[in-house]
Amino acid sequence: MKSYTTIALLVLAAVFCTMPVLGAEKYQGGFPQISAYIAGTNEFSPGQDATITVVIRNSGTNEVMFIDQGTLPQADLPTTAKLVTVALTSDGAPINITTDAQDLGDLTSSGITSASFSAKITSDATLGQYTLPLVVQYTYLSNSLANQPTSDQVQAVYSPVNLTIPLTVMIQPVAQTDVISAEASGLAVGTEGYINLTIKNVGYDDGTQASVKILQHGNSAIIPTDDSIYIGDFPRGGVVSCLYKVSVSSAAHQQTYPIDVEVTYTNSEGNTATSVIDTVGVPVAAKISFTVVSPPAVITQGSDSVIDVVYQNTGSITANHAEARLSTYDPLSSSDTLAYLGDIPPGGKVTAHYAISAASGAAPGTYPLNTEVRYRDELDNSQISDTFTAQVTIAGPSATGGLGQIPEVLTLLVLIAIGAGYYVLVMRKKKGGDE
Repeated sequence: MKSYTTIALLVLAAVFCTMPVLGAEKYQGGFPQISAYIAGTNEFSPGQDATITVVIRNSGTNEVMFIDQGTLPQADLPTTAKLVTVALTSDGAPINITTDAQDLGDLTSSGITSASFSAKITSDATLGQYTLPLVVQYTYLSNSLANQPTSDQVQAVYSPVNLTIPLTVMIQPVAQTDVISAEASGLAVGTEGYINLTIKNVGYDDGTQASVKILQHGNSAIIPTDDSIYIGDFPRGGVVSCLYKVSVSSAAHQQTYPIDVEVTYTNSEGNTATSVIDTVGVPVAAKISFTVVSPPAVITQGSDSVIDVVYQNTGSITANHAEARLSTYDPLSSSDTLAYLGDIPPGGKVTAHYAISAASGAAPGTYPLNTEVRYRDELDNSQISDTFTAQVTIAGPSATGGLGQIPEVLTLLVLIAIGAGYYVLVMRKKKGGDE
């Protein structure tokens, strides 16, 4: 039995000795081959906000692959670009890149990835072709593991690479607006008025069938009523003037508010294009206000009188077709509380007349009465001022009495009687002299 067992063991040993040892795949030669290009359009316009998307490709190939017995498999391939970072720079081009360098991780052979960069084309960019350098940094496995001895340890050597790839962009001709001036007319808080814009085409394209449009800028207090005007041709260097109706929010303040201006036109290639928005400030005046600049009107207790109240426009625009109202209360009353003032320019003064009665039992003193002014704005919209006060003083009866207390008719009769008596006396003296 021992002889058979020994023979079996010898046979098994011989079999295992003749079996090949499993080997690990190894690569000799090869390295990453990185290329890049701009995805989508590479044509931009002056003043444009752009997103430039760059595609990065690794087309590296391994030159030799073989199996070596007893060698550990390598963790990375020599064609893998590891820890890839990319950065897009302007290099003097009229383009501001606002996105920092980006980490893309590892890019294997035949791999592809992308990175997007935000950019702003400067408004004064001239036509032409520009190069944007794309800086690519990575490391790769650079040593040949095929030359390493059979071992249970692998020594990997990685080399850094700093690669610059030129990318081409084009600045195309466009019509570009520049608002030379923005003049407001009758524009105050809570009113409607006009904005007169003078606009110049400072671009490089001749626009035809053009329309100039104004837009509310965010939550600006200026809101367009008429927002688009057709101007036809808009050639390079051409200047046009456009008048727009706008309204101002009643919650606005006296300050300058922005509006946006753009031109839609047909370009030199026959396509419809829209210019980059130009934002301009427009001054808004404070709401028209009024004040009473005359001293308190005086009325005698228990009498009727016509008082004068002088109003002044303390705003910065004209109040058209103004009309004042005076509100009375005990012990004062009036059946004539309205007075037409007409057009009142800024700083202008107008006198209103009111018939006022003071009750006989009214306590002497100065009484504030509410008053307000209704007027028309630049676009003939009815507006009304805030309420303010006009003061009226009630005086007591005169202590001297006499003629000051006699009604005007009685005073006239007395004067007539005195005159008649004087005439009779003169005539008597004359008659006596004749005798």
